[in-house]
Amino acid sequence: MSGIVLVTGAAGGIGEAVCHRLAQDGFAVLATDLSQEAAERVADTLPGRGHRAIALDVANEAAVISAFAEAGSLGRPIDHVVAAAGILLFAANGDRPPITDIQLADWERTQAVNSTGTFLLLREYLRGASRRAMAGGRFVGFASVAAQLGGYRSSSAYIASKGAVMALVKAGAREAANLGITVNAVAPGLIDAPMLRQSLPPERDATVAANIPLNRIGTPQDVAGAVSFLMGPDAAYITGAVVDVNGGYRMQ
Repeated sequence: MSGIVLVTGAAGGIGEAVCHRLAQDGFAVLATDLSQEAAERVADTLPGRGHRAIALDVANEAAVISAFAEAGSLGRPIDHVVAAAGILLFAANGDRPPITDIQLADWERTQAVNSTGTFLLLREYLRGASRRAMAGGRFVGFASVAAQLGGYRSSSAYIASKGAVMALVKAGAREAANLGITVNAVAPGLIDAPMLRQSLPPERDATVAANIPLNRIGTPQDVAGAVSFLMGPDAAYITGAVVDVNGGYRMQ
């Protein structure tokens, strides 16, 4: 596979690993993050050619529309999307807040980034795809084992937002099929990335890993490998699926 892939949340632990893996796979990466500087830091370290970076707030409708329009105006329209940007808000003391303590503003911000952001990216991507031939396109969203299990280390706001992503992927897959585009998601489990470290200090890793059949916390590269598969030719007949990357933490 090749082409230009927009990756959101590129400066995060998982997002950066995804950028590097897809660059190694031969894609030109458009690395995006809230910070232009952070996105550029990632893009500048990628192997291969054709990479660039922009600042992008995925919860901002106008910004998402502009990002796709700018890419087209530069003669480098977006062929694929990996929607890796996400947030998980904790209480001031670092604990998982119960539903009764969640403020509406925190709920709405979580939905805006995690679920609405994914929707805006998918909508603009499919709009562009309907205007030009791009069979073989890929859209990969990010769900979570938290949404599948009802959480443990995650708030109900985060769980609900990721549940929405899983449902959106199925709806999007049906609508994108006639365009020759697949729409899937990965559902990471406990991954050694900044989001997990908000609530899990490294000294507790062994205790937590004992509850995972593969007996370890996952790495960003584990998730990037699953994204690479969904972006590649071997996943051409997979759409509307959620690929678990959790070491057996949740089996179905």
